Amino acid sequence: MAAELTIGKLADAAGVNVETIRYYQRRGLLDEPSKPPGGHRRYASEQVRRVRFIKRAQALGFTLDEVGTLLLLDAASACGETHALAARKLDLIERKMADLAAMCQVLTGLVRQCEAGDGHATCPIIDALVQD
Repeated sequence: MAAELTIGKLADAAGVNVETIRYYQRRGLLDEPSKPPGGHRRYASEQVRRVRFIKRAQALGFTLDEVGTLLLLDAASACGETHALAARKLDLIERKMADLAAMCQVLTGLVRQCEAGDGHATCPIIDALVQD
């Protein structure tokens, strides 16, 4: 039989806090074991892997809803669908990066105008924001 962990030990082993474990349970991403009378809930040691999976997926930009889908796809061994989900996420990230690059370019120009101090009575950044 695999080792069993308390919620605190599970959280420590997975590198999260206890409230994260409880939140994942509320979201349906992690099962909550039954509580024996007068005892503490015990988690299978395999749950450490699941919590780490969730955290790694979040670090890659997947929402918790998407993580739930990934967990279902993992259980179904549905690599093709997993690939499609990851490809959509990658496309979204690339579009966000392009948007951020454009924002960076505009803000860099405005900051340089400010730093140049070309004698405007008003702030070029404020002026740019109030333009119609």
